[in-house]
Amino acid sequence: MTDSVARLYEAVLAARNGDPATSRTAKLFRAGRAKMAKKLAEEAVEVVIDAMHGQPEAVVRESADLLYNLVVLWVSAGVHPDDVWAEMRRRERLLGIAEKLPKKDLVTPPIRRRVVALEARGARKRR
Repeated sequence: MTDSVARLYEAVLAARNGDPATSRTAKLFRAGRAKMAKKLAEEAVEVVIDAMHGQPEAVVRESADLLYNLVVLWVSAGVHPDDVWAEMRRRERLLGIAEKLPKKDLVTPPIRRRVVALEARGARKRR
């Protein structure tokens, strides 16, 4: 799987500065990180809905879309797949592969995040 994600990452890097008229990736980069994040969230919700409706084929298709949009956001944020795999290995050493690391057990202090409603932010930009 890591090979597939690595190939996808390289393809996104190659396409990000392409023609937005012909490249979905270039179009997302032109739209900005907020649009990328919105697409990622939409795909995640679609995976959940399809799973709740017991539609495994749709879950597969939407999961592929979810991974694509995640990789696009990684490229935009300057995150390399190897960074994510290293974090997965670190967590596996601490808790085992199936566990999510509890926030209180993080070695580094958590980053304070400001949550901004994407719709409201976009409206402010257009003014």
